[in-house]
Amino acid sequence: MAYYAAGSGTPGGGPVYVSSLDSAERKLLINSDSVNVVYSQGHLLFLRETTLMAQPFDARRLTLTGEAFPIAEQIQTTNTNPPYGVFSASENGVLAYQTGPGAAGSQLTWFDRAGKQIGVLGDSRAYADLELSPDQKRASVSTLSRGGGDIWLYDVARGLPTRFTFGPGLAFGSIWSPDGSRIVFNSNRKGYLDLYQKASSGAGTEELLVEDKLVKYPLSWSPDGRSILYSSAGSQTGLDLFVLPITGDRKPFPFLQTQFNEGQGQFSPDGRWVAYASDEAGKLEIYVAPFPGPGGKWQISTAGGSFPRWRRDGTEIFYLAPDNALMAAGVNGKGSSFQVGAVKPLFKTRVNGPRFEYGVSADGQRFLVNTPLGQEASAPITVVLNWNAGLKK
Repeated sequence: MAYYAAGSGTPGGGPVYVSSLDSAERKLLINSDSVNVVYSQGHLLFLRETTLMAQPFDARRLTLTGEAFPIAEQIQTTNTNPPYGVFSASENGVLAYQTGPGAAGSQLTWFDRAGKQIGVLGDSRAYADLELSPDQKRASVSTLSRGGGDIWLYDVARGLPTRFTFGPGLAFGSIWSPDGSRIVFNSNRKGYLDLYQKASSGAGTEELLVEDKLVKYPLSWSPDGRSILYSSAGSQTGLDLFVLPITGDRKPFPFLQTQFNEGQGQFSPDGRWVAYASDEAGKLEIYVAPFPGPGGKWQISTAGGSFPRWRRDGTEIFYLAPDNALMAAGVNGKGSSFQVGAVKPLFKTRVNGPRFEYGVSADGQRFLVNTPLGQEASAPITVVLNWNAGLKK
């Protein structure tokens, strides 16, 4: 497999390595300015700044066999950290990409349940990974910069930001302890996305919680403060959900680990349930399972869904539909069996990125959404059939 190593800070972007799924050895192939690299028709497709490049690649020997050359200009990128290039290609030579000016940053924007904008938080920047603190007085976000990125904390009432992380490389997702005194985040300080803990006041040093050679994202802190839910991608079972005990030996154990991808887990307000996304039905849907298990599961979404959030009183689960509509599902988890009621759309969002980009007020009446700036109308997508037909063989 080939993969992108984020946050190296190298002048040519992030390095792309190739390795076997059953080996820890890796080999540097190229440097890319986007996290996505695609193999198509004997070539690797990747970005250099906003230019889509193709470089001959021998998939059997896992080696480059020629020089890179441009095939499209002005490819759009997202403001995620690191950025994604808006392009894709199939092995049979179909190429699709979107051109035009890049995203102009994003704005943390408050909306009511009808989708009416009712306020903003802070200035516009390249934000990602939005989390509200338990008391709703602060918000944590990651920000993107060339060759790095950090987590910042916003005072919700005053709109003032304070930088929270200062280490090398990138810092991404963040979750708050139930009392708001600590934050767990992931960073590639040591080359991989490991989990760290630090006081939310910014005082003291970072504490390394989980270190291994897998990509890890913190997702949710249990209401009793004893457990952290995080996702980790393995070579055999894809994306899985793990639990990290905060006390004792702190040895992580799997919560959901199947042949399907499970992620985006969120503890219920009473800690008895976990809402999560899984592709076991062929596309992402939202489910609820008992914690710590075992037990059955209940499907929440009706036609696809991702990134669930709970209302503070546990009576609603919010999630994003495939068209980015914010959905609300009435639920009841007070008994031994979970009950799902009506599911309805609230309003269409324009979220900025493929991670948790919205937060919910405690009463479920307001939503803080990381909203991209610029025109709402997207540039058309260009589709090229047999993109390499004119190349010299």
